[in-house]
Amino acid sequence: MAVFSKVLVANRGEIAIRVFRTLRELGIGTVAVYSEADRNAAHVAYADEAYLVGGGPAAESYLSQERILDAARRAGAEAIHPGYGFLAENASFARACVDAGIVWIGPPADAIEAMGSKIEARERMRAAGVPIVPGVTQPVESADEVRRLGDELGWPIAIKASAGGGGRGLKVVRDPAEADRALESARREGEAYFSDSAVYVERYLEDPRHVEVQVLADAHGNVIHLGERDCTIQRRHQKLIEETPSPAVDEVLRARIGSIAVDAARAVGYQSAGTIEGLLSRNGEYFFLEMNTRIQVEHTVTELVTGLDLIREQVLVAAGHELSLRQEDVRLNGHAIECRINAEDVGNGFLPAPGTITAYREPAGPGVRLDSGVVAGSEISPLYDPMIAKLVVHGVDREHARRRMLRALDELVVEGVKTLIGFHKALLTHPCFIEGETCHGLVESELLAARAAELENGHHERLGSDPGPNGRGQTPTVRSIEVDGRRFDVRVLRPEPPFVELARRRRERDRARTGGGAGKDAIVTPMQGTVLAVEVAEGDEVEAGQVVCIVEAMKMENEVHAHRAGRITELSVAPGQPVKTGQVICIISSD
Repeated sequence: MAVFSKVLVANRGEIAIRVFRTLRELGIGTVAVYSEADRNAAHVAYADEAYLVGGGPAAESYLSQERILDAARRAGAEAIHPGYGFLAENASFARACVDAGIVWIGPPADAIEAMGSKIEARERMRAAGVPIVPGVTQPVESADEVRRLGDELGWPIAIKASAGGGGRGLKVVRDPAEADRALESARREGEAYFSDSAVYVERYLEDPRHVEVQVLADAHGNVIHLGERDCTIQRRHQKLIEETPSPAVDEVLRARIGSIAVDAARAVGYQSAGTIEGLLSRNGEYFFLEMNTRIQVEHTVTELVTGLDLIREQVLVAAGHELSLRQEDVRLNGHAIECRINAEDVGNGFLPAPGTITAYREPAGPGVRLDSGVVAGSEISPLYDPMIAKLVVHGVDREHARRRMLRALDELVVEGVKTLIGFHKALLTHPCFIEGETCHGLVESELLAARAAELENGHHERLGSDPGPNGRGQTPTVRSIEVDGRRFDVRVLRPEPPFVELARRRRERDRARTGGGAGKDAIVTPMQGTVLAVEVAEGDEVEAGQVVCIVEAMKMENEVHAHRAGRITELSVAPGQPVKTGQVICIISSD
């Protein structure tokens, strides 16, 4: 089977390693690229060769088309696989690869371009007879137009960046008063993330299921689907848990939405692996949402139930081969669930929690897969997405897979940063998930956050790991003892060495100097990041809950709100300014 001798992966972390593994199985040499911040990253060590593409801000290194193409030429790579994110859906990069004589392992640039614009994609799907969410297929230019469409379509509505994805550039508008701010924010995110400020409006469906269909297509006219994935469990419109098959989809509905997905792929002359994302309403209506013209984060669950290697299919299609199977050959066996293990603080609104992983141990056993790009000592940088790993399990049915996931979560050890391990345990043991419901309103609730914290603490204690100090002067640890030939795990408190208390006092003095001791009058940043916008001015009167500024961290916008009413004084941040966790933004005075 003729393929390539060497392939460069224009990405980082777990997806780069995932692609490298398939390339090695195919006997293809692997080439990594890395930023200054990723010199010691796991994907760099895994590859046969690695090339620095730094020279600017670390987050932009992987976006440098010229440097990546230069690395490919220096390495003698015949093809480039973009993974997902970064350049994966960049039509100009796909064309640049072809122009440079390098094979692009992905769909044609024209298909990327057509589906990259959500506005154009909606119009193409409408013309092809594919059902779309009610709304417009032209850009929206003003807040007055947003308000008119809200009255026409019915509130709430969604403003979406035309080039957006992953929840970025998406704003839900529940009444006319929110239109101005939401339009401005959606445009800003579209421009910041995708260099395209165009937005459109569609009806916002309350509590739908997010159901997507995996498609494969080759250059010989073959297009098939591999069933659906249910990605309904999300926070801030970004996925947390994915599974297949969907608890809400039967054989008849699967055939219908599969046919819709195949028609959508054919409508743009698609080739390679792609995903048709859609919304399934409570009464069974299915609407096209968007097409992701790349491999998805959650491709793993489809691989487990079909037995296919989707990266392998991508590589072979790019090399000119036909698909390895027909539609009638597709079989879905059992049930698979994926949990995204992100460095996020559930108790603080899922804010990113960068830091250094001090201990790391992966689960194993039947039906367990973990796609990871970290080891002990890896740095979770605020410059990139907070994903640590993807934990995936396969069972004979959904309940078997759910219990297997809980077992795997129990075995997984990630120390040094806050993670979603406790959250996933809390959700997977909640009746709403067990019964296959949407869990609407639960995912981001204080109730689930509290349960997640309780389970996370129990996880540390059971494993004997050290979650950190428990009060001043003592640290919990777990020791094993035997009594009458029976083993017991006992939790004990051991005194801290004197230098720990000194270090704590030093941190408190530093926090006081930087404003951390400003008390109840101070508004501080809950995360490290960059100020995108400041919504108040010195001397302004604000109400409790009013937005004071917007801080970007790990590719996510975070609104910082006033905790009480008062007058803004000592405003100390400006747009474009970097800020640290706990840094004072302003003081709210009651004078």
